[in-house]
Amino acid sequence: MTRQRLVVFSGAGVSAESGLRTFRDSDGLWEEHRIEDVATPEAWRRDPATVLRFYDMRREQVLAARPNAAHRAIADLEDRFHVEVVTQNIDDLHERAGSTRVLHLHGEILKVRSTAEPTLITRLNGTSLRLGDRCALGSQLRPHIVWFGEEVPEMQRAAALISKADVLVVVGTSLQVYPAAGLIHYLPRTAEMFVVDPKDPQVGVQGAHHWKQKASEGLPALALHLRKRISDR
Repeated sequence: MTRQRLVVFSGAGVSAESGLRTFRDSDGLWEEHRIEDVATPEAWRRDPATVLRFYDMRREQVLAARPNAAHRAIADLEDRFHVEVVTQNIDDLHERAGSTRVLHLHGEILKVRSTAEPTLITRLNGTSLRLGDRCALGSQLRPHIVWFGEEVPEMQRAAALISKADVLVVVGTSLQVYPAAGLIHYLPRTAEMFVVDPKDPQVGVQGAHHWKQKASEGLPALALHLRKRISDR
C-alpha cells in the first residue's frame, strides 16, 4: 500500500522545549541582542565580528541541546508515513532525533557559506567561525543563515512538498513569520491539517484539527492517533 505523504511544518516552539530560546521570547531581543544588530545583512556589513560571536554562542547552545519528545515522535512517524519535515529552525535536532528528510527554510547553524558564492555551503569544522576564515574562492565565510531582509531560497521547494501532502502537521510556529507562514496555503483542499499549539490557532488554519498542547505532549499523542487510523483501515 502506498504510504501517505505527511509534511511536518515546524517552528521555534519545538526547539524551545529543548532549551533553545527564540528572539520572540523577550520583546524582540534574542539573547539580549537586537535582531537588527545580529541577524540582518546590514549588521554583517557594519560589525561582522559581533555577528560571528553571536552565532558562535548559538552554535554552542545547539550542540548542547538534545531532541525532545516532539522531535522523536516526528522521526518515528517514518515507519508508517512518507514524512518530510519543513522547518524554520536552524538547529539539527530533527536530524539527531532520526528524521531523514529535513528542509531548513532559514538555514543551518552548523553550516557556513561563502560570501562570494551563496551555493558554496559546507559544514563548519569546529564550533567557531572567525574573521579571516575563507571559502575555496578566497572570500570570507558567513553563517549559513537566512537573515531578516534576505530571500528564502528554499521556499519553492517547500511549497512543492506541501502541495503534494496528504496530511500537514503544523507545530511550534505562530505562523507570523513571512514568507514562511504563507506555505500553508499550498496545501491541497483534499488534505488534512493538524495544528499542535497550546494557544488558539492563527488566522488561516480554519478547518484544521487543533491539538491544544505543547509540542512535546501533542506530537506523541497526535502520532499515536495517526498510527491508529492507519491500523484501523
